[in-house]
Amino acid sequence: MTSFLHLDAEWCGFEQAGAVVLPVPYEYTTSYGKGTEGAPEAILRASHYLELYDEELDVEIYRLPKGIATLPSMSFDETSGHDQEAVALIDGQVARLIEQGKFVISLGGEHTMSIGAARAHTRHYPSLSILQLDAHSDLREEYYGNRYSHACVMARIYEFNPDIVQVGIRSQGAEEAEFIRKKSIKMFYAIAIKQGLYDREGKSWHDAVIDSLKENVYLTFDCDFFDPSLIPALGTPEPGGFGWDETIAFLRRLAERRTIVGFDVNELMPVSPFISPQFIIAKLIYKLIGYVFSKTPGKDKSA
Repeated sequence: MTSFLHLDAEWCGFEQAGAVVLPVPYEYTTSYGKGTEGAPEAILRASHYLELYDEELDVEIYRLPKGIATLPSMSFDETSGHDQEAVALIDGQVARLIEQGKFVISLGGEHTMSIGAARAHTRHYPSLSILQLDAHSDLREEYYGNRYSHACVMARIYEFNPDIVQVGIRSQGAEEAEFIRKKSIKMFYAIAIKQGLYDREGKSWHDAVIDSLKENVYLTFDCDFFDPSLIPALGTPEPGGFGWDETIAFLRRLAERRTIVGFDVNELMPVSPFISPQFIIAKLIYKLIGYVFSKTPGKDKSA
């Protein structure tokens, strides 16, 4: 089994580790480029080449949660591993880990996998916002007749937790735009962010997004939030995305002001000969673990 970071045994045991990585190679409804089922393994392998010390936090990040364990990859078969059944399997696995006191990082796979992970966290944390960083709003009621398509993930999440906040969106259908208006979805379009519409009175879009969130936050990170010039290995790449520095700065501020209770990363589509996308995403995960578990002086969670 490939593990995250390939840590020494004393730092990757399940009992000790405060954080666990759950590979969820689910792919059934991808609509353009395909191959997200290979993302968890590619990201895990790339993580072996990360430096463990982080100069920003001045620590070897894996020490902060007392270790990071990697669980066996989930499996999905033809008879019981699609759509609603797959979501239920993911929900159950994530719920068991939360009940054991673990911080769960679910590693997809297509975006549909986020429904189960978000549902498990919503049950455990009643006052919870779902923060979606993504190029697509994913609010279709169905797509090609499938209500569990990757294009419908946030519509399904809305059914059990309507407190969703969408950031970076730059591609959607007319029916999704209407749903957003009708349901008053908290939306931060990429174009509005980049035009500086939230930069006022000494505050930035970071503050506007965070102010719209409850204290507890579950983060679902679609890799196409990044611009395809940085992450070209995407099934549906959308121009006008975000860079590394601005994304990392936002995530650090988010962790300082809110409690991130879990997160998933999805929709990477490894493509040969590119190796940088999976390496960058592995580093994103490692940095985010650091922000979540960092106890730096002056940490401010005020609203």
